[in-house]
Amino acid sequence: MKNIKLPLLKARNLFLIGMISVFLIGFKFDGFKSDQLRYSRVRDAYEAKGSMISNHLESLKIDQAKLQIYIRVFKEEDLLEVWGKNQNNTKYQLLKTFEVCASSGSLGPKRQQGDGQVPEGFYHIERFNPTSNFHLSLGVNYPNKSDRILGVRGKLGGDIFIHGSCVTIGCVPLTDEKIEEVYVYGVEAKNAGQTTIPVTFFPSKLDAKKLNELLIKEKPSATTKELWKDLSKAYLYFETSRSLPTIGFLDNGDHSVE
Repeated sequence: MKNIKLPLLKARNLFLIGMISVFLIGFKFDGFKSDQLRYSRVRDAYEAKGSMISNHLESLKIDQAKLQIYIRVFKEEDLLEVWGKNQNNTKYQLLKTFEVCASSGSLGPKRQQGDGQVPEGFYHIERFNPTSNFHLSLGVNYPNKSDRILGVRGKLGGDIFIHGSCVTIGCVPLTDEKIEEVYVYGVEAKNAGQTTIPVTFFPSKLDAKKLNELLIKEKPSATTKELWKDLSKAYLYFETSRSLPTIGFLDNGDHSVE
């Protein structure tokens, strides 16, 4: 009897541990939205945008409880796109395009603090700020590994945000009304379990023709030229498949795009 009961007991224990883990994971993510809603600006954003976003996702057959998002920024066009999908899908659908209301710097990546540049490359959202000086803001993980290799060591700067208001030095401002919508999409995705929200900053919409035009017109440095080629590969991959390529960071600051 002992030989029969012990495996059964072990199986039951593993099942209970698994169920507890699922509960705790769900509690953790539900808790994120609850924590955000403690702040008046987030509550106001949900009051203004919450129902509209829920209805829009439903119309696209995207389950709000399974939402994942991807953000693209195009510097030359002054546009920010939010794409969404269900967790179990690979293809994204365009949720909305927002106009960026102010800009600084020029085409090309950010290489040091104070250069006024908006970054270019592959990033993700690393923080939500519900009490931002610019209404609401989503912090980007600049400097990334490539920036730390190719930028001015010790003078890279930081604090790059997608935010409200309409002023910027190196950030992406959308106005208070527009950031509320993007912010709610972000909260819903994170609450649904998305641990990494990818953000790609492009100098422009980089099909092959546009890439060649930029290379001729802008005469970028060798490192910027390679970055733009990597970004063009990622742009074309997504345009063709509506899914994200796998991005790797190489030791020389370049990327693998597969």
